[in-house]
Amino acid sequence: MGKKIYVGNLSYNMDDQTLGQVFSAFGTVESARIVTDRESGRSKGFGFVEMSSDSEATAAIDKLNGTDQLGRSMNVSEAKPMAPRENRGGGGGGNFRNNRY
Repeated sequence: MGKKIYVGNLSYNMDDQTLGQVFSAFGTVESARIVTDRESGRSKGFGFVEMSSDSEATAAIDKLNGTDQLGRSMNVSEAKPMAPRENRGGGGGGNFRNNRY
């Protein structure tokens, strides 16, 4: 299995296909995805690329970090595992109809 790469400070004009093409110079790109806002569909300015091998991913990180792509200097690093989300409540509810003030 390959290594997942975090790519930050992306141009808002970058799309998944273009991101994949940038990284394909360093090996086989398994996936390339830019994170978008759920409501507007607009890029959030970062994404993830998965390369087919660790050596290809390392080469891409070393060569692409800090390079200019579509007018922005990309931040490229190994992706870190997603931290578990906090329980934000929402349960337990209450019966607000019977609360009289």
